[in-house]
Amino acid sequence: MPEISLFRGIRVTMYYTDNNPPHFHAEYGGYKCLVDIVSGCVLNGSLPARQLKLILAWNELHRDELMQNWELAKENRELNQITPL
Repeated sequence: MPEISLFRGIRVTMYYTDNNPPHFHAEYGGYKCLVDIVSGCVLNGSLPARQLKLILAWNELHRDELMQNWELAKENRELNQITPL
């Protein structure tokens, strides 16, 4: 599971074997969630309110890069690092 960003204690990863909809994984402490890239909605899991606000803002800023990484993952290619918030 490649790490594509790490900021303020939040680790962001993508799996090569994940299925649609396009999403990423965010972890903070013992919390984990899946975030839909296009809608910016949490698909599963949870984060504390402050970290959730940060990850959703980061998703908004980097949506195009996240979608590019999603496509790279589907092709089993190396993912790009994305600038932290």
